[in-house]
Amino acid sequence: MAERLALFATTARGTEDLLAEELKELGARRIRQDRGGVRFMASLDEALKVCLWSRIAMRVLYPLGEFEARGAEGLYEAVASVPWEEHLTPETTFAVEATLKDSEHSHTGFVALKVKDAVVDRMRDKRGARPDVDTRNPDVGVVAHLVRERLSLSLDLCGEPLHRRGYRVRPTPAPLKETLAAALLRAAGYTGEEALVDPMCGSGTLLIEGGLIARRRAPGIARSFAVEKWPHLGARARELLEDLRADARRNERKVDVPLLGFDKDPEALEAARRNVKAAKLAEEILIEEGDATKLPPLPASGGLLITNPPYGDRLGSGGQKGMKSFYFKLGETLRQPGWRVWVLSGNPAFESAFHARPRNKRDLWNGPIACTLLGYPAVPVPGAAEGSEAPLGAPQQPLDVAAVRPEDEREEQG
Repeated sequence: MAERLALFATTARGTEDLLAEELKELGARRIRQDRGGVRFMASLDEALKVCLWSRIAMRVLYPLGEFEARGAEGLYEAVASVPWEEHLTPETTFAVEATLKDSEHSHTGFVALKVKDAVVDRMRDKRGARPDVDTRNPDVGVVAHLVRERLSLSLDLCGEPLHRRGYRVRPTPAPLKETLAAALLRAAGYTGEEALVDPMCGSGTLLIEGGLIARRRAPGIARSFAVEKWPHLGARARELLEDLRADARRNERKVDVPLLGFDKDPEALEAARRNVKAAKLAEEILIEEGDATKLPPLPASGGLLITNPPYGDRLGSGGQKGMKSFYFKLGETLRQPGWRVWVLSGNPAFESAFHARPRNKRDLWNGPIACTLLGYPAVPVPGAAEGSEAPLGAPQQPLDVAAVRPEDEREEQG
C-alpha cells in the first residue's frame, strides 16, 4: 500500500459535514464529502487514529477500485482482476459483505458468493492455495457494493462497525446508534464543558456518548480492529495502536459537570444504568426516574438538554393527536432558564406542537427514518442581562429528585 492511503469513512446520511470536520481534527487530508460518507487521505497512523477516535464514522474502508460488472460472469471477472495476493495469504481468513442497489441481481448472498469464488480462485492461481472463509471473525473483511452494473470493492479496517463501542449490554426498542448520538452532540456544539441532560434517556446512549466526550475517552479504546490482523500491515498497525491507546488513556480527564438522565419506564432505567456501568461512567452519569413533561428545575449552571422523544404514529393516523399533545407539554417543560434544547424528531408534527421557533435545523436519517434535528436557544436566566445565558460555572442548586413524578402510561423511548 502507498504511504498515504485513500480511504472512505461511512456515516449516517445528513451527518457527512460533521464527520468531515471531525476527520480534519484527526489529521486527515484532502477531505471530500460524499453521499453517506467522506473520502479522505491518511497515513497508516492517521488512519488508525481515526479508527480509535472517530465518534461519528460507522466504518473506515480502504477502496480497492470500481469496476464495470455486467452479469454473473462480469462480476466474477471484475473481482478476479484485483491483486488479492497483495492483501491476503493462503493462511488469511476472510469474509465478504455485499450490498445491492438497483442491481440486476436480487440476492446479496449470490453476489457475495461470486466475489468469494473470484478471490479464492485468484489466490489459488497466484499462491497455489486458497484462503478460508470465516464469517464470524475474519482476518480481512471484503466489502462489495453493487449499484446497477458498477461494483465497488473495499477492505474494512475496523471489522465490527464503529458504533459497537461495547457498552450496550442492555438495549431498548429502537435505540439510537452510538455514532448518530455522537453526531447529534457535535451538531449541538457539546464539548463536555457544560452540564448535559436527557429527559427521555431510554438506554442512555446520548448520555454515555456525552460522558465519553466529557471524559475525553477514545470511543474505540476497548476494542480491536481488523487491520491488526492484516498479513501485510497487522504488525505495524498493532505497534502504532499500542502507542495511540496508551496516549489516549494518559489524556483522559475527570468530569466536573453534571450528566443527568431521566426516564419513566423501569425497563429503560435498568437498561440505562447497566449500559452506563458497562461504559465505566457510573460515577459521572446519574440516571433517575422521571417524567419529561413534569421535570423538576434543572441545575442553575445551565447547559445542554438533548433528547430523542418518541416519534409516535405518522400524520393522518389515529395516534397523532395524542403525540401533538405530548409534544406541546414538552415545549412547556423542557425549555428552562439557561438550558439550550436540542431535539431529534421523526414526527413532522413536532415542530409546530413544540410551539417554539428553532434556531437550528438539520435533516438527517435515523436508520430508515427521515428526521429533523432542531436546536432551540436557552431561555434567558431571570435577572440576567438581556440576551445572556447562564454561565457554565454558576453555582448549582440541588436537583429535587422527589419532585419527579412518573406516569403510569409508558411512551416508547428512543
